[in-house]
Amino acid sequence: MLREIKNLLSFLTILPFKMDENCLTDAAKGMFLFPLIGALIGLLTGVFAWVTSQFLPSLVVGALALGVLLLITGLHHADGLLDFGDGVMAQGSAERKIEVMHDQLTGAGGLTLGIMTFLITALSIAAINMSTIIASLVVVEIAAKLSMVIGAWAGKAVHKGMSSSFIEAMHGKYGNARLIVALVISFGIAVPLLWLEGVAVMIVAIVTSLIMVGISHRHFKGVTGDVLGATNELTRMVALIALLAVVRWV
Repeated sequence: MLREIKNLLSFLTILPFKMDENCLTDAAKGMFLFPLIGALIGLLTGVFAWVTSQFLPSLVVGALALGVLLLITGLHHADGLLDFGDGVMAQGSAERKIEVMHDQLTGAGGLTLGIMTFLITALSIAAINMSTIIASLVVVEIAAKLSMVIGAWAGKAVHKGMSSSFIEAMHGKYGNARLIVALVISFGIAVPLLWLEGVAVMIVAIVTSLIMVGISHRHFKGVTGDVLGATNELTRMVALIALLAVVRWV
């Protein structure tokens, strides 16, 4: 299990854990542990945000915290977000849309989606009460990672590739059991940390992920790695918005 967690860390972050030949296989089989890695990423980002909030304005803290978060994840999912935006906005068949997603150049769709997502995310982080910033970012990043697990469980692979191994791992004999473990981990951390807000954020993550699967199936006839990456980024943004809304409502 320690090897699997190490490979998950090397796959999802740029933290100094050596990637070995079993990395992709372990990451796919251990996808249900994505929320745990999300908790660590959120913790590191939250501590950074809290420290910088002691001497910087909240808007600057929000922007820097997002930058640190993206840095820790190596911009891996950010690339998927841009590709997803281009693919959804492209005209033509599913095959044509996938071809556009794989293009190395970023078009207007990807650029616009990326700017709006990261701008709203940074502003939302800035709006969080700094007394709860660490717990909030832990829960939000758990939600982002849970959304990818749900996306792989609910979606079907477009073609054979890196992402298909994750989708296959979340189907078959152990797929439902792995999903349940991921949900237990996510709610088990989120609820004690934020109570009602934690429940709301997890529910929003589930709904957002299922919507992304529906959009992906409509446009691409399945789920790709770019879609899962985009789901991570968009769910983080939506989860932050939901958190702020629940806090204001409560």
